[in-house]
Amino acid sequence: MRHSDYSIRTATPTDLPDARAVMLDTVYRDFGTGYVPRWHGDIIDLAGAYLTPERHTLLVAVDEGDGEVVATGALDSRGPAHPPNPAHVAERFPSGVTAQLRRVYVRPEHRRRGLARRLVEELLAFAAADGGYRAVYLHTDPAVTGAEPFWRSLAKVVHDEREDVGGGQGIVHFDVPLPVPARVG
Repeated sequence: MRHSDYSIRTATPTDLPDARAVMLDTVYRDFGTGYVPRWHGDIIDLAGAYLTPERHTLLVAVDEGDGEVVATGALDSRGPAHPPNPAHVAERFPSGVTAQLRRVYVRPEHRRRGLARRLVEELLAFAAADGGYRAVYLHTDPAVTGAEPFWRSLAKVVHDEREDVGGGQGIVHFDVPLPVPARVG
């Protein structure tokens, strides 16, 4: 079977229904939670969460063979909130100066082809070009197949809730190195 070629680009309003489908399929299939408004409200209002705010973005990976959106990746300027996240994590990554990576999801049949890594590289370039971000943060649910090893290959663990008394939410929090923007001139 031939691997498809993919393009990665900033989402347009016409991409939003397909991007939303990738995200909702992921929260139902991989997370087992289904849609939870307090956690997933951005999925319903993708334009308001990622397209309208200047310092936010939503990227899509498109299968060039059939034009299907097969992966997503987003970034916003909201740090992790306490609660539910540990206080020291929220303090380390304040809103406004923290770029949070969100919704880096790849449809199962398109995984292991470098799409998530390419999406993250583009999101990090966006954060660096912004000039106002001092840190990049993300958290992941280690129950999602492949998620924890992927993020450990790109980022440093700052807190693993599984080590907390009672296991916390079971979430792993990461600090992603912010690339230094290339100087022009």
